[in-house]
Amino acid sequence: MTEDSEGRRRAGHGEDSIYWDKSKARYVGAVSLGHTPAGKRIRPKVSGKTKTEVRRKLRELKKELEAGRKTPANYTVSQAVKDWFRQGLKGREVSSIETYRSLSRTHIEPDLGYAKLRELEADDLDEWLEEKADVLSTQSLKMVHSVLRRSISHAQRRGKATRNVAEWVEVPEGRPGRPSKSLSLEQAEAVLQSMMGTWIHVYVVLSLLVGVRTEEARPLTWTHVHTAPNDGTKPHVDVWRSVRRGGDTKTRKSRRSLAMPRHVVPVLNAHRARQQAECKAAGGEWDSNGLVFPSVVGERRTALDVRRNFRRLLKEAGFENPRDWTPRELRTSFVSLLSDHGLRIEVISRLVGHRGSATTERVYRKQLRPVITEGAEVMDEIFEGEPPEGAGAHEPI
Repeated sequence: MTEDSEGRRRAGHGEDSIYWDKSKARYVGAVSLGHTPAGKRIRPKVSGKTKTEVRRKLRELKKELEAGRKTPANYTVSQAVKDWFRQGLKGREVSSIETYRSLSRTHIEPDLGYAKLRELEADDLDEWLEEKADVLSTQSLKMVHSVLRRSISHAQRRGKATRNVAEWVEVPEGRPGRPSKSLSLEQAEAVLQSMMGTWIHVYVVLSLLVGVRTEEARPLTWTHVHTAPNDGTKPHVDVWRSVRRGGDTKTRKSRRSLAMPRHVVPVLNAHRARQQAECKAAGGEWDSNGLVFPSVVGERRTALDVRRNFRRLLKEAGFENPRDWTPRELRTSFVSLLSDHGLRIEVISRLVGHRGSATTERVYRKQLRPVITEGAEVMDEIFEGEPPEGAGAHEPI
């Protein structure tokens, strides 16, 4: 130890120091490595909730320093992130990659992009995350931190970084996430009457009255839609595929066959008839293995396309703020309507494809009510009477 001008003891070269940082509410550990030519102290830092955790991180830091590995002097955070996107995400879901890119463009590149990786300190990241906590939810904060941590880890494996300071910081609590909500019965009835005869109307009917996930509806083919089964079973839809990698559903329980309420059958039949007529008019041949909701070029619709058309339908239905809603809330509404009508949580969990009622209760706790009956039959009771007229016409969009 040495003394400063005021007689206080300071860590000597290569020595550790651990102290409590009241502003961060955590312990900070530092290694003194002398001074830069400009006279600035070189003190790589780590932080943690306990002294034991900080000591472990300090040992790891010193091992890296002792290894003597040198990183490129001008290798930046931006370069590390771009290299990870180019080389470290092979085989990942396209939707996940787009989410990471969006987070990086919005939150990492503008704030940290030009920072040199070898000069990045844990204190820098602590301050950055604290600032981001004012504008991002906790989940988004964790994802942003994960992108940075994994990018630096990728750089380490390529010999372009000696340490991963993103592993030495804690992710703070962010803003509360956007709460999910569900349609009231009155709103649901308005939605079911809107834009009849269009593919988005059929999409909404299937999602709201059968409980199909949006990721399961987009890849749905006609071979899995049984409006008039000849084996004595009720009209049903086989939810066996999703847009996930490999086409698998979210879980094994998600692979299920769901009965259709009476309202759904004529809507799907009319939709299929329109598709067949369009194919014939175009000189083509309708394929029973084709998509139920194809794009204008016959490919699977994107989530963005569905979301835009869904909000257009809500506007037609008289919603003041359509942008406040997303297609996934049709499924939340499915749970809410069934629960309000007395269906047991155990039955609802089977209908939505959860492994058990605990998952359903955790995810949809605001929509669930205590208590008795079965899915399609309950929807028939909720939306009494015959299917509304006009389920056929309207130009497709």
